[in-house]
Amino acid sequence: MSQQTSKNWLLFVFLTLLWGTSFMQITLSLRAFTPEQLVPWRLVLAAMVLIGYMFYRRQRFPRGLKHWFKFALFACLGNILPYWLITTGQQTITSGMAGLLMAVMPLVTMMLAHWFIPNERLNRYRIVGFVLGISGVMFVLWPNLLAGSNSVYGALIVLLAACCYAVNTILIRLYSNYEISVVSAGVMLCAALISSLLWPQMWQVNWSQAHLESVIALIWLGIFPTGIASVIYFILVKDAGPTFVSNNNYIIPVIAYTVGAWVLGEQVSHWDLVALVVILLGIAISRRQIIN
Repeated sequence: MSQQTSKNWLLFVFLTLLWGTSFMQITLSLRAFTPEQLVPWRLVLAAMVLIGYMFYRRQRFPRGLKHWFKFALFACLGNILPYWLITTGQQTITSGMAGLLMAVMPLVTMMLAHWFIPNERLNRYRIVGFVLGISGVMFVLWPNLLAGSNSVYGALIVLLAACCYAVNTILIRLYSNYEISVVSAGVMLCAALISSLLWPQMWQVNWSQAHLESVIALIWLGIFPTGIASVIYFILVKDAGPTFVSNNNYIIPVIAYTVGAWVLGEQVSHWDLVALVVILLGIAISRRQIIN
């Protein structure tokens, strides 16, 4: 294994751990902060990291309102709305459940790409994969419709967050032709500014009274899984390719569910485990290629 390949794998493992444990950090942060406080502070911290990375690469923000309108749109669909939905959802569902449900994002992206991205047509593998993924979601939701520790409302809005990520992915692919560090910093800056205007209660946080564990979780969430993880993601996409990075879709739900059970003591349901297997199988099948 070459030195470059080893570096890519190390970065991949670190990125997957950061994203996989972010749901646990959200749960810990919610013990002291509301979603309307947590989300903007998370975005402010991440914006500082990404703007620093952009300047390190000696890039500059573009001029013109049309560029910033795009950044604001990406910020709303890819950061502000899904972050708030996930955080609000995790008030009534476990972190493991949230991570499990977010696994449907690549399947929704695949379906949208069929309609909006050239040369991304559905085939039998993608259709079967999507059906399996939706079946996995039903494995999760049905027991909670009857009885369970997770609310259906919380699960549904986390699924809506996954759909927001999918729509944003399509829009970025269609309408973004910027240098990666520029678009990431611009989007995160817009997200921080807009969210601070939407939720001025972020400035009402009594830091001295907040639980230290929650404060550390919030700072970690903003700097590492949101800010530094984005930098690592950009490096890996450039050096190893998007297909290599996309393999974390198989691992992140497993990490989120395992960490939630192990660290937070969240209940493990056999229905959830079945759903996890079915959704991951759906992702795997959807990525198979038809050989003519």
